[in-house]
Amino acid sequence: MATILLVDDETRMLDLLALYLTPLGYNCIKKTSGSEAISFLEDDNADLVLLDVMMPEMDGWETCNEIRKHWDIPVIMLTARSEKPDIVRGLKIGADDYITKPFDEGELVARIEAVLRRQTAQSPLLSFNGLKLNIDSYDVQFNGTLIPLTPKEFALLSLFLQNVNKVFTREHLITTIWGYGVDTEDRTIDSHVRNLRDKLRKSGFAADNHLSTVWGVGYKWTD
Repeated sequence: MATILLVDDETRMLDLLALYLTPLGYNCIKKTSGSEAISFLEDDNADLVLLDVMMPEMDGWETCNEIRKHWDIPVIMLTARSEKPDIVRGLKIGADDYITKPFDEGELVARIEAVLRRQTAQSPLLSFNGLKLNIDSYDVQFNGTLIPLTPKEFALLSLFLQNVNKVFTREHLITTIWGYGVDTEDRTIDSHVRNLRDKLRKSGFAADNHLSTVWGVGYKWTD
């Protein structure tokens, strides 16, 4: 489930956006100012920011600039400012897309999906509640602390984080991680998952809340 950070000083707009997006499976976090959004990102993760421009104190331009200094999170600006110079400005300071109000619900959802697809294809980094996995550098960290994983444990965690809430049978995991035709028993999977869970737990990550055993079937990572 992708988390979208909604930032707008009008609560009615926040409620409307959440009304559109929540039934589609998005986890919507509502913030009424740029400073609130920044504070949220300092402690939590979001997959995309839907950002209004015209806000008091810290406007959308400043908020987008601040986000770009610290995070590589997709930003879509959603604003009533529809002049071409505003659109160009938004894209130049780092916005991934720019949608003007009033907006079409279908177009909004399509653009969100397109930006998220691009981000998934481009980013080697997977993150979940302070847990960060870098596919390129082959390391895993929780709140900045490196977690030493074996290649098989790394592959398991990567698969789980890319498929949150999906149940994997032991047979599927054997085929995906070890490959076809490999003589590996179910208890080998159980042993690797147990070790992975233990290492995450020792790092301070609440592994038992997310890496779940589906009895008689296999495992899944829950949000």
